[in-house]
Amino acid sequence: MDKVRHIMSKNVVSVGPNDNIYEVACLMRDHNVGMLPVVENNQLYGVITDRDIVLRGVAEKKPNSSTVKDIMSSRLVHGHPEMSIDEAARVMSEAQVRRLPVVENNQLIGVVSIGDMAVREPYADAASTAMQEISETHNPHVSSDLQH
Repeated sequence: MDKVRHIMSKNVVSVGPNDNIYEVACLMRDHNVGMLPVVENNQLYGVITDRDIVLRGVAEKKPNSSTVKDIMSSRLVHGHPEMSIDEAARVMSEAQVRRLPVVENNQLIGVVSIGDMAVREPYADAASTAMQEISETHNPHVSSDLQH
């Protein structure tokens, strides 16, 4: 069975906990990503998502100079390079995340996403199942006529 190591993105842009959210938003735009790992002293400290910026930054009227650590996701979930693709999909589904930082020897070495799984035929079913579970649980208040 293939491992996360084989499908993860290895060239990952990261930010520090004291970077400001304006710079982070620009990096997300420039690299076309919705999540950036937060690294401090070469170790994974957390993650910040475009959703974090909107909900904890913009919606709470925080200035663009606010730091990453002030609005980043508080719960950190990560995987390791030798875990199976199915296990990574299960972890992502349970944690309700679409991207999973990959850590080895306390160092960030990559990120695996639902998209990384979906474009590889043997893993498309695991990705589809994980995405469906993430979407169903993530939108519990959407009315039934909007879920078509």
